[in-house]
Amino acid sequence: MRTVRVAAKTTEARDVVSFVLAGDGLPPWQPGAHVDVEVRPGMVRQYSLCGDPGERDRWRIAVLREDPGRGGSRHLHDAVSAGGSLRVSEPRNNFPLVPATAYVFVAGGIGITPLLPMLRRAEAEGADWTLYYGGRRRDRMAFLDELSVHGDRVRVLPEDEHGLLPLAEIFAASDAPVYCCGPEPLLAAAEQLCPPGRLRVERFHPRDAEYGPGQAFEVIASASGKTVRVGAEESILDVLDAAGVTMPSSCREGTCGTCETAVLEGEPDHRDSILSEEERADGKTMMVCVSRARSPRLVLDI
Repeated sequence: MRTVRVAAKTTEARDVVSFVLAGDGLPPWQPGAHVDVEVRPGMVRQYSLCGDPGERDRWRIAVLREDPGRGGSRHLHDAVSAGGSLRVSEPRNNFPLVPATAYVFVAGGIGITPLLPMLRRAEAEGADWTLYYGGRRRDRMAFLDELSVHGDRVRVLPEDEHGLLPLAEIFAASDAPVYCCGPEPLLAAAEQLCPPGRLRVERFHPRDAEYGPGQAFEVIASASGKTVRVGAEESILDVLDAAGVTMPSSCREGTCGTCETAVLEGEPDHRDSILSEEERADGKTMMVCVSRARSPRLVLDI
């Protein structure tokens, strides 16, 4: 983690503020990246970088105030001001923009944040693109002035004016790759309606899913030379940590990607909200904070 200065705090919409974080020699990043933000000691949250990747001395994040919530967004809104400081991680990217000649972008509410740098990149590279941006009401939709420069490439569709985003029509209108971010109902609908292979999503919260009861299994940490038993109600991450195998972690709910680990042997039971269906079927990597094992044993490259 590094300490950065809060150079600016701006109200972008109702219940949405942005923070410009300044520092010398900030690491480079690509569209789709996010950082961990230490909201206060012991509380870390993930936020997408939504500024210009070409600016090496400043990052921008945007925060939706969530009431009720776990308190992180409220603290940033109420207690952090311009001139203060925050501790942040290196950028990580679980939502990279793959080169293409055309794109369809779909945003719901604060899900616009990771898409903003993607629009800038697509525009710079001369790609054909359209953004469909939904939200409950226009006054709750951030960055509308910033987006207005793109003209009719951006379709602003507040729910109280237009209803829910017409996803079936959107997906049928183009065969381009789709990048989608927003609340879980939007992402679940997109996964159901979008043709296979076209959709890429990013979740801010764990995927809505029901899993069967956990079973105990064995984990071999190949690089560390340790073997542990993971109980039905335990996580791989916690058991390894107790055994002295320290691993990086942040969200502990399968959304940030910090604890992604290579699988050398065995079949993971994926319970994260990051990996694509193809990556899950491949079984070469897993998030050890939430995922488990379908096989009696896993051998991990740790």
